[in-house]
Amino acid sequence: MVTGASRGIGAATARLAAKAGYDVCLNYVRNGDAAEAVAQEARALGVRAVSVQADVGDERDVMRLFQECDRALGPLTGLVNNAGILEHHMRVVDMDAGRLQRVMNTNIVGSFLCAREAVRRMSSKTGGKGGSIVNISSVAARLGAPDEYVDYAASKGAIDTMTVGLAKEVAQEGIRVNAVRPGPIHTDIHASGGEPNRIERIKGAIPMKRGGDPQEVAHAILWLLSDEASYTTGALLDVAGGR
Repeated sequence: MVTGASRGIGAATARLAAKAGYDVCLNYVRNGDAAEAVAQEARALGVRAVSVQADVGDERDVMRLFQECDRALGPLTGLVNNAGILEHHMRVVDMDAGRLQRVMNTNIVGSFLCAREAVRRMSSKTGGKGGSIVNISSVAARLGAPDEYVDYAASKGAIDTMTVGLAKEVAQEGIRVNAVRPGPIHTDIHASGGEPNRIERIKGAIPMKRGGDPQEVAHAILWLLSDEASYTTGALLDVAGGR
């Protein structure tokens, strides 16, 4: 399952997972046509794929998402907690409670709820066969994103902590939990922050002097999902051009 799979890193991850032979459940919140297009690409590769609308910040939606995935694809083996939002660049002094609640609900609560449902299905304690969870964090968690979106950065800091804690909690239940922390990546999320060309402005501060491609992040995610990372859990992997 890949949450937030209609665009950007989520879509790239779903495509790469299908190429690797995974059946894929693509979650989306609004753009059903885009998610279904990615699902069709996956089916063309010979795997099963289903797109499911759900708001990960809504507990009832999350439970329905996982139930529909169960019915369509069978036992869950991997979760990519990718769904996340940010809002327009703003200093903390100007943020209201509504903005903070929206960002934290999707980015933190949504990731916790999806991880909970995945653990319930994967854990050897409940008859599961194990699996892998990859949370999508951000290098903003350690950089802070001052004058832009400290709230988003803080939400990703919470994801880092959740990754480490949950990894230790379920390590003996056959489940690995890791996080990928992308740097500036060429996706539509920058437009959500009010600056579609943000990477061009900041690329000089990136040691590699460029933004990343969603597929570069997807390769790291797929490695963590795979058995090649069988002794890796609780890791925070930066894919950020050295930033």
